[in-house]
Amino acid sequence: MKVIILAAGQGTRLRPHTDNKPKCMVELAGQPMLHRQLQVLNNFGVNDVVLVGGYKAEHLDNQGVTVVINPDYAETNMVCTLFCAEEFMSPGEDLLITYGDIIYEPKVLTSLLSTDADIVISIDKEWQRLWETRMDDPLSDAETLKITNGNKIIELGKKPNSIADIQGQYMGLIKIRGDFVNTFKKFWHGINRDRLYDGQTFQNMYMTSFLQLLIDAGYDARAAFTEGGWLEVDTVEDLNQYQEMHDTGELNKLIKL
Repeated sequence: MKVIILAAGQGTRLRPHTDNKPKCMVELAGQPMLHRQLQVLNNFGVNDVVLVGGYKAEHLDNQGVTVVINPDYAETNMVCTLFCAEEFMSPGEDLLITYGDIIYEPKVLTSLLSTDADIVISIDKEWQRLWETRMDDPLSDAETLKITNGNKIIELGKKPNSIADIQGQYMGLIKIRGDFVNTFKKFWHGINRDRLYDGQTFQNMYMTSFLQLLIDAGYDARAAFTEGGWLEVDTVEDLNQYQEMHDTGELNKLIKL
């Protein structure tokens, strides 16, 4: 299995913690988020990892994994960052894609690896508990997720009108099955570069928009469910809240570090 960790962004909402280092190197409970991810992957024997850096990449403590650079990190978003590592996407070999600003328990990875489909997406069924910890209005930041036939995803990444539009929450952790990798790559190259995607240019397309395009094209996307066991660190408020909860022992209700 190949792993691509996306860590090129500037992390502006985490400043001043990201003034001199990339977002994935920000520490939670004394350890950088990147190192926590690599530790979980290593415990599963997954060691073929590529890290896509950009902002402050010279300050990445990459623990020996391969680093490639998105030179246009300031003008592009996740999907373009992902395809900076296209040469490492090997047809016939499963591909794991993960955001650099999340951490997760081994159970999350177990669920992802044991689910079979062209595209497998980690989904938190207990998302509301985490979102209510992070913000007063969970709907202000949450995204739609609609599922049919048990775990087949038909929609994700839109603005919800109500909690009923959210059957789980996208986490930024994706598996592309080995026999679908070549199609995955060709699909990206065939996208119209001149139109907007959920209001964004091709260069700034959200990952959820790209996944929705694949779903709308008829490819099979399935949810790998988890119930908590992960965190997204997006803002200073997130980081302070998690650190305070860790110091009081309350963070164990969300994730076991």
